[in-house]
Amino acid sequence: MRVLGVDPGLTRCGLGVVDGLPSRRAALVAVGVARSDPALDIDQRLLAIESQIEEWLEAYAPDTVAVERVFAQHNVSTVMGTAQVAGIAMVAAARRRIPVALHTPSEVKAAVTGTGRADKLQVQTMVARLLSLDALPKPADAADALALAICHLWRPAGALGAPQRAPGSMTAAQRAWAAAEQAARTRG
Repeated sequence: MRVLGVDPGLTRCGLGVVDGLPSRRAALVAVGVARSDPALDIDQRLLAIESQIEEWLEAYAPDTVAVERVFAQHNVSTVMGTAQVAGIAMVAAARRRIPVALHTPSEVKAAVTGTGRADKLQVQTMVARLLSLDALPKPADAADALALAICHLWRPAGALGAPQRAPGSMTAAQRAWAAAEQAARTRG
């Protein structure tokens, strides 16, 4: 399976494509950052990011797009731009009928580092290790996009954050795993 990870941002939007390999391994396909000029009006900035995401979808033909779920932060203008870019990524994927999955930052951190409280350097280090890279992926937005793709690859079908499936399409074990994860999220 090929996953395009999108770490949404209005100035820098991380993009990372990873292929899933047997034995829960992953291989880097491409990594980069879509950028927009802060001096432009918001509509032109969104158009610039959208155009770059479209180019990545066309060039790499992912099976799924994994987008970071946007949470409210203290800076409302930052959240708005981030949410708008996340929406653009989802629409671009939907236009091509590519399933979209949303993953929380702590879910992604936990998937690649073992803890949902990992810092940027820990995420970059583990992404480099998991993808057998010679150097840390930079900037952090690019590393986060790769981490999103890896997180999604490692999610069982039907788990939270996975593309929606018909209820009967999950095995009993997958349903139990998803229920346990939901219960853990509710407590945590």
